[in-house]
Amino acid sequence: MSRIFITGSTDGLGLMAARLLLQQGHRVVLHARNEARADDARTTLPGAEAIVTGDLASLDAMCDVAEQTNELGRFDAVIHNAAVGYREPRRIETVDGLPLVFAVNVLAPYVLTASIDTPARLVYLSSGMHRGASAGLDDVQWVARPWNGAEAYAQSKFMDVLLAFAVARYWPDVLSNALEPGWVPTKMGGSSAPDDLNKAHRTQAWLASSDDEAARVSGRYFFHMRERACDSAARDRAMQDRLIDVCERLSGVPLRR
Repeated sequence: MSRIFITGSTDGLGLMAARLLLQQGHRVVLHARNEARADDARTTLPGAEAIVTGDLASLDAMCDVAEQTNELGRFDAVIHNAAVGYREPRRIETVDGLPLVFAVNVLAPYVLTASIDTPARLVYLSSGMHRGASAGLDDVQWVARPWNGAEAYAQSKFMDVLLAFAVARYWPDVLSNALEPGWVPTKMGGSSAPDDLNKAHRTQAWLASSDDEAARVSGRYFFHMRERACDSAARDRAMQDRLIDVCERLSGVPLRR
């Protein structure tokens, strides 16, 4: 059985994936934004091995979450699930002067990837909204253009695919993949979302733990446990490298290449 860490796992798809993995006999460590959420998670999933706490909106907390995780020992897989949605009405700025959507959706998985002891598998949650989105790497801080919450979210999810594929190239001994869970009726997706919630959490759990040959691949993109074409621009190696450069500059945390 595998030992798996899941970010943003006190509710929504992260909690659903954690519950499924526990039912399958895996060891799961949860992540909560704060102690109140951690207390709720202990009640909801008492079988979890541990809970790491920290608000991934700040660089200090990202690094602290990585440190807490490393103190627990090496993991077989890390699922980068934590995210902020697309309904941000304005450019909400973090303590580090970064847009919240970029900080949580992109920089946090980058910093955790670079800082957590390297697992055998890495899973990054993207979205179907990444298709057709530009990377926006010239202005990830949204200072040279008017704010657009949906576009900022779509770009962040495009960057998550870039990150997954860059890591797959840099670390050939690690299985690094991205997926879209579908537009499902979670708190983020909204009650009118049309896709099947019962299927939305299964792909990340499968990629993190399954011995199926189809799950033991790297640099791929999935939907409902099947490989799916991503936006072709995400295969651009120069763009992948540029994202890593941007994240390294903004965070001060280098990624092993």
